[in-house]
Amino acid sequence: MDSELFKKVSSKMISNKVLPSIKVGQTVRVETITKDGDKTRIQQFTGLVIAVKGSGINKTFTVRKVSDGYGVEKIFPFYSPIVKSIKIIKEEKVRRSKLYFMRDRVGKSAMRVRKGRTKVFNEQLNIVSATSSQASDQAVEDASQ
Repeated sequence: MDSELFKKVSSKMISNKVLPSIKVGQTVRVETITKDGDKTRIQQFTGLVIAVKGSGINKTFTVRKVSDGYGVEKIFPFYSPIVKSIKIIKEEKVRRSKLYFMRDRVGKSAMRVRKGRTKVFNEQLNIVSATSSQASDQAVEDASQ
């Protein structure tokens, strides 16, 4: 009986919220609703997704950024009413399901997973450009024809 009720409630919560497919290696901007006394405001947190855990209604993702030289990580539940929106900014190809090794990196390498193909996203247009040596070579060939 309880499992049927849980399935009903969780499927209802999941169907109410439309979220993008979040993967490890993406740079995302998460907007959350925070309350300061009587005021409510939107707080943005932009960083690299280093882990996605759980399934269904218990699914969470961890976002890491470096702020003033200190690494800051936040764990966000996918289906929390506090999370207003999630926007994908950039996507890099990774070969790991968890990027915990990024915790040891400092400087520019702390936000760069690996060199190579990177997809840059725009908020209005889905994919704006794909940057890599192959893409730039192909663009030169197309321009010459």
